[in-house]
Amino acid sequence: MVATPLAPPTEVIHLSGISWQTYETLLQELSDRRLRLTYNRGTLEIMAPSPEHELSKTLMGRFVETLAEESKISIYPLGSTTFKRPKLSGAEPDECFYFQRIGIVQGKKRLDLSEDPPPDLVVEIDVTSSSHNRLQVYADLGVAEVWVYDGKSLVIQRLQNSIYIPCQKSQFFASIPIPEIAGFLQRTGREDYLELVRSFRAWVRSQLGDSI
Repeated sequence: MVATPLAPPTEVIHLSGISWQTYETLLQELSDRRLRLTYNRGTLEIMAPSPEHELSKTLMGRFVETLAEESKISIYPLGSTTFKRPKLSGAEPDECFYFQRIGIVQGKKRLDLSEDPPPDLVVEIDVTSSSHNRLQVYADLGVAEVWVYDGKSLVIQRLQNSIYIPCQKSQFFASIPIPEIAGFLQRTGREDYLELVRSFRAWVRSQLGDSI
């Protein structure tokens, strides 16, 4: 088992040669700690989210909900729920959302991807670590779309033939220029949180052609 810490070393650790059973055990033992675990074919990533990461993730989640609200689209948010393909891969996204087949998962306390659909949209905040390995996991899970924000740009990754392809438009919010949301995220921490949310809502309405 080889550990390769990333910078900064206190936030992300990669472990190789990890069995599925060890991953399952760690999920249980660390369930009450603020850590994110990603398992991909024997490789385990453990991340301790930073304040910068958590603020951006929370704001992005709020933005997606605002997009759905203003677009009058049904949404079911499940945050950092753990999703798994047994003995292959598992992940806890920064944020995740259902737009389709909500009735299948709504109200369930546990999800089983052998019976339940995966989330339609996952949001990943890459300000302290890369989501490159997690994209393979989300492809295994069948997540239709992943939005990745790296502190500078917001990239839409759409699943096509089991591979993510960068796209300019979201299949869920086709009339909104999603990459432009990066400009709002870059203002995180420099402006009042709710003022920023209100500014974002006004922008969404302008994109949808509604009067404010």
